[in-house]
Amino acid sequence: MPSLGADMDAGTLTEWLVAPGDHVSKGDIVAVVETAKADMEVECFDAGVIGELLVHPGARVPVGTVLATIVTDDGGSPGEPAAAPAIEPAPPRADAPPEPPRVSPLVRHLARENHVDLAKVPATGPDGTVTRADLDRVLHRRRISPLARRLATELKVDLARIDADGPIHARHVREAATHRHPAERSTSAAREATARLMARSKREIPHYYLAATIDLGPAVDWLTDLNRRLPVSQRVLPAALLLVATARAAATVKDLNGHWIDDRFQAADRIRLGLAVSVRGGGLVVPGIDDAAALSVPEMMDRVRDLATRARTGQLRAGELADPSITVSNLGDTGVDSVLGVIYPPQVALVGFGAITERPWAVNGLLGVRPVVTASLSADHRVTDGAVGARFLNHIDRLLREPEEL
Repeated sequence: MPSLGADMDAGTLTEWLVAPGDHVSKGDIVAVVETAKADMEVECFDAGVIGELLVHPGARVPVGTVLATIVTDDGGSPGEPAAAPAIEPAPPRADAPPEPPRVSPLVRHLARENHVDLAKVPATGPDGTVTRADLDRVLHRRRISPLARRLATELKVDLARIDADGPIHARHVREAATHRHPAERSTSAAREATARLMARSKREIPHYYLAATIDLGPAVDWLTDLNRRLPVSQRVLPAALLLVATARAAATVKDLNGHWIDDRFQAADRIRLGLAVSVRGGGLVVPGIDDAAALSVPEMMDRVRDLATRARTGQLRAGELADPSITVSNLGDTGVDSVLGVIYPPQVALVGFGAITERPWAVNGLLGVRPVVTASLSADHRVTDGAVGARFLNHIDRLLREPEEL
């Protein structure tokens, strides 16, 4: 059972995506685990054959519990020194049934979710492997409208449970959501987890708050020039610029980058920038961006697009949800002017950004209209005082006024 941070002591295995005997490669998703922060996918760090599944779905086990064994190429089983060797299959008989199709754990999981018999899927991959594209072609033939699929995801409706004589349309999904059992419409696990975490933060952390309004004129001009040289699909949003500036400032003002654990501050040795993302059904998840201070602005944009998309669809991996060292909450797209956030324990700071707006602004004695943003800081008074927080915000201001340094 992987750990998502210092405050996690256990997790619940909700689903296996593999079975004993399945071949897996490094990076394959093998299970889904529910924690107090979010549902996450557990990836495999070795290549081999799944040996034994040691934890049943629904079981809540402590962090560090071995969930399964895997027989590697050398016959070893990581985490299980006395694991039994793989059993050699008996030679096939002439009347033996055909072997099951070769398939990755992800494709097997998607097929199970959509009630697709993989034996009936025409395989186009090497050595008869059923690929994701093969499965997608079969699923595409199912008569479900695109709007119905989107609503099913947003309303958490299982399409396989909808009994419709003809094609499934949006109205079928809405009816299924309306007539769900009341227990299914209760507060989401993510919302409850966020509630517990935020209540703990306000009980235990003595917050102080600072804010600064920053002239984004130079940054917007620089970003406009950068986007002229990029394809439309790769254009960079101002949010990426704000995140890089925050990461660079945290690398300079190190007392805001770390965790309060065992009644003392433990500075982080790298910048793992947390990105607060709202999830459907309520609640927040905060995936982390490793070595954020070393990323260019376009690289940061790529990471944000990927993480935000997978966070909202519940496809984050364990390593991506481990404790960030500092978190950013950007609510600019909602139109609010500023964000005074609540720190995520055991972190000691949270940075907020509001909407970018045009305001009257004096530069060198001349009054004009400039794009500005309000950057705020929520910080732990046990670790820093206002002077340190002010130095941090001033560093973000300087970087955004000189974006070529980013």
